[in-house]
Amino acid sequence: MNVGSLKHKIETVRKAVNDQSTPTFISLDDAAAMTEGTRVTFIPGLQALYSEALKNVCFVKGISFIRALHPPMGIDKETGEDRQARLFELTSQTSLPTMFHDDERPRNVWIEQLALAERVGSPSAPALIPDDVAQRVEMFGLCAVILGEDGMVWNMRIMNDGPLSRKYGYNETASAAAPAKVAEVIALIDARLKTQAENCSAYLVGDAVSAADIYWATMSMCVTATPPDIMPVTTQNQGMLKFFASNAKVPAIAEVLTPRIEEHQHYILKTYCETPAVLGGDPL
Repeated sequence: MNVGSLKHKIETVRKAVNDQSTPTFISLDDAAAMTEGTRVTFIPGLQALYSEALKNVCFVKGISFIRALHPPMGIDKETGEDRQARLFELTSQTSLPTMFHDDERPRNVWIEQLALAERVGSPSAPALIPDDVAQRVEMFGLCAVILGEDGMVWNMRIMNDGPLSRKYGYNETASAAAPAKVAEVIALIDARLKTQAENCSAYLVGDAVSAADIYWATMSMCVTATPPDIMPVTTQNQGMLKFFASNAKVPAIAEVLTPRIEEHQHYILKTYCETPAVLGGDPL
């Protein structure tokens, strides 16, 4: 594609960004070719949690972004090629989401994406990384047990066998241990919310919203039955929503889910984030 055609496509997409009811997605190659603005990869109609979390971080920080198509896993039946080969070529990995900004290197890890968003976001937006060092340690520690390797989302993914769970090291032993690990993190968050409430705070760290709140509220949707006024149902995500709702019924998880978890999730998502979530795809 020549430079003129690419610029025309970019301007068309930028105009469509504000029409959130029908989001426009550009190709991965077009996103990589751009040298201005922020681009984030998504799968239309699917609330891939890390993409949703980054989208919510951008929403809080006032960052306008263009949506790009994230290639699905697997082999293309017509070409016989790995559908994520180009993504790997560009980013050396294949996980959702990839974040491009201006002509900087792509970011694929949540902690780098958060740091970038904090840097390029609106000066008037809330600071998601606390200035206070002790609070910063608390915030990053909470995010690590939610988002990191062997954290809550990681273990949620390996509770059942499948292509994605095998990517994250599924085996029968790890799968059997996963519900207890998920429950451990939920119990930790619930205890912290209880203590914070006793100190008249609705947030996980200090007395203001932080990245811990945004990431937890988004990621906790994998263990709750999230209402459609927060997460609409699409043809693409209906199976995932049912799976997430079923996780809430796993005995070890059900035992530690309290009204506080749901109240915090709804408060953060409805107050600070894009709700109802705009997914594209085929709404039901």
